Amino acid sequence: MRRTSITAVALALLAPGLVAPFLGSAPAVAGEREDTDWTEVYFETEDGTTLHADVLRPAGMPESARTPVVLTVSPYTSHSGGASAPDPTGAPPSERFHDFLDLTGALDDGYTYVMVDLPGTGGSGGCNDWGGPAEQGAVHAAVEWAADQSWSTGKVALLGKSYDGWTGLMGVSTRPDGLAAVISMEPVFSGYSYLYNRGVRFANSVGTPVIFQANDLFPGSLQDDPAYHLTGLPLTPCHALNIVQQQDDAEDSAFWAERDLVPTSKGSRLPVLLTQGFLETNTKPDRAFDYWSALRGRANIGWFGQFDHVRGWETDASGRSQTGRDPQAFVAQVEAFLAKHLKGERGRSVRAARPGVQVQDNLGRWRRERAWPPADVRMRRTTLRTGSYADDGSNTATGSDAGQGVWSVSAPLRRPAWISGEPVLDVSVTTSVPRANLVGLVYDIAPDGTATVISRGTQLVRSSGTTDYSLPLYGQDWRLAKGHRLGVLVTGADADWWVHLPTGSTVEVAEASIRLPFLSRDRRSFLRGGSTPRLEEHLADTATVDAAVLEESQVRFRTQRLKRR
Repeated sequence: MRRTSITAVALALLAPGLVAPFLGSAPAVAGEREDTDWTEVYFETEDGTTLHADVLRPAGMPESARTPVVLTVSPYTSHSGGASAPDPTGAPPSERFHDFLDLTGALDDGYTYVMVDLPGTGGSGGCNDWGGPAEQGAVHAAVEWAADQSWSTGKVALLGKSYDGWTGLMGVSTRPDGLAAVISMEPVFSGYSYLYNRGVRFANSVGTPVIFQANDLFPGSLQDDPAYHLTGLPLTPCHALNIVQQQDDAEDSAFWAERDLVPTSKGSRLPVLLTQGFLETNTKPDRAFDYWSALRGRANIGWFGQFDHVRGWETDASGRSQTGRDPQAFVAQVEAFLAKHLKGERGRSVRAARPGVQVQDNLGRWRRERAWPPADVRMRRTTLRTGSYADDGSNTATGSDAGQGVWSVSAPLRRPAWISGEPVLDVSVTTSVPRANLVGLVYDIAPDGTATVISRGTQLVRSSGTTDYSLPLYGQDWRLAKGHRLGVLVTGADADWWVHLPTGSTVEVAEASIRLPFLSRDRRSFLRGGSTPRLEEHLADTATVDAAVLEESQVRFRTQRLKRR
């Protein structure tokens, strides 16, 4: 049952000329679920921005009944689908998280589900600012508003994936009253790190900002009432400024510092359920484990595995799990996590909310860890070869253009070794021109020379002359077999992963070493599960290292013997 909000009536009375074109459409109910009573509400943030909320209450529940609230604050809940999926004839409310409601039975279990449009999207006023103060303030206001409603118990959980996973982490940073838990799947951790990696662009660094500004230009559904359209009218002057600021590749600028959630999350004890794919092609793992390590809550749950930009319960078109595990395992964890932190349930009913990390290695095996990187990891430093490479932008990590640069390769391993954490490349480079490119790639090289990427990272060398860098590479959990080799390539590009602007100069590698995080104790106990579609794609995308390179580039790598637990 849909109720027309007081705001809608007021706007119709105060501005009849503006709303007249929309009055011919009757209120829509086609998008409602049978298990919900749906209402729309408008409320204001501290800076006066009006936000729109879709409130989904369990069907038939008395208005006086109080429930915990699961809240999504999102740019993706527009009634017309927004710029990414425009459908002006769509029936509200948004179906973005119908899968969550269907799989968990959250409404039947007595939760209210609320979707709030970020500023500048859907039916909300104001202007989006790419994770900046306006959006962080909107998340803070939305949580406190939801906690303060007469139908709310005052306990709120933020739920989302990708951008609305990012807004969940904004809640961790802003610490609004009433926020009891956060479920964040494949989120952004820093607005900068989504578009750049230490000064080097990703391909989305231009297109994505434009799409999110365009969201503000899309009106609501034709079935929406006048209030939705009027409140969501675009504020175009902010768009150009946003795009210009987003093209700043300097991570330490004031603009980007405001959008980095890693420092502001430090020390938080709020329960967080976080997923991060090691092989993510969208929200990359850069900064993910800095964020995780900064949290101090004892109830946190992490799912880190060989998957891409997916929800923990997601399956592919054939019904195969995208994480390699029974989707119900993640659903059960979400249900228990919410029951524990929003309803206060204890004991066997919330056993699935056991804190800690569930991590998947490159063999597709899932296991439990108390922390990640695990406590028994030992960093082993290896001195790498020196030399030079051409900053011509031509190298790729895999395929026929791979392998250009300075190689360092181990002898065949005499025993298995297990990398678990983030490698760090320490390097001193000399260049005659500014803004040269530096890339570090770590490989698992099979006896036949087939090389699979374990980890990667890049750095823009902003100054000419000699510069020292300590470059963190992407985190991974990777077991190397006996007889395989470790390989490290220091080069000027990974052109399939980043958009490099080559200088055409020669870069001298004067000194280099790598610190690799090795498990010191073997793991023999695993959870049910197996490989993932993304892992199989990654394992099939390889490079080939010539036998001559394997022979000429050998250095003595320090590894770690795996002791039996």
